[in-house]
Amino acid sequence: MSGAPFVIAASAPAERGALTRLLRRPLALLGLVLIALVVGAAIAAPWLATYPPDQQNFDGLTLEGAPMPPGGPWLLGTDLLGRDLYSRLLYGARTSLLIGIIANGIAVGVGTLVGLTAGWLRGWVGTVLMRFTDLMMAFPALLLAICLAAIFRPSLWIVALVIALVNWVQTARIVYTETTALAERDFIAAERTLGASSLRILWHHLLPHLWPTIIVWATLGISTTVLLEATLSYLGIGVQPPTASWGNIIFENQTYFQSAPWLVFIPGAAILVLALAFNLVGDALREVMDPTQRGQR
Repeated sequence: MSGAPFVIAASAPAERGALTRLLRRPLALLGLVLIALVVGAAIAAPWLATYPPDQQNFDGLTLEGAPMPPGGPWLLGTDLLGRDLYSRLLYGARTSLLIGIIANGIAVGVGTLVGLTAGWLRGWVGTVLMRFTDLMMAFPALLLAICLAAIFRPSLWIVALVIALVNWVQTARIVYTETTALAERDFIAAERTLGASSLRILWHHLLPHLWPTIIVWATLGISTTVLLEATLSYLGIGVQPPTASWGNIIFENQTYFQSAPWLVFIPGAAILVLALAFNLVGDALREVMDPTQRGQR
């Protein structure tokens, strides 16, 4: 999630031009295809799954009770309870994507509101808001998320809120920096001179300039939230079984890491691919929407 903040005027032609430049980038196209495949698989999980995700198939276990390897009726094998790994991965994609999108949406919304308010009002209000943001940034995000998840009873919505609570600060800092820079621009001073209200200036003049930055950080942030959800679920304080998520699939099957490595490697690869896909698209968006980086590649 690196890259300097940028400001660019939003317009329909500019957005179409950015989309055209994005689609001309092979890595961005690869990321979009991977995201589309995962989202499509998650939506179509009830039709693509070969078994219900929680169904225990005792004929899918060896005589010793160990998981069955991939092949035969079990496309990706079975886990320690005889559940079809392929089906659980499909339903786990739903959970991981849903938490990632909800958590990131809340985080971006809160961060934008805090940063915009602090950058526009400034004074003591801006100082208090940004000092609180700095205080939140001082805590290690994973440690804070673990503490919050341990306090509350884990569920899908609680995990999403916990992740949002630790991820809004980066967006707030970026939006604050750009808002303070935009507030000094001549066109904002002209609007104030003409008697435009603060709400009108914020909605019609500041936000259109901030949308490219918000979109980029929202795209990059989904990979962060997906990884954090997987980490919390792996530690046993995220989404709780029997609900499938990619993180708790690894958590449930880690004891078979040596004898049945596919139970860990396959969901781990799925997490890696999805995070990489969002990062590829986010980086490409930053480059095509940032005028300072056009023509560098």
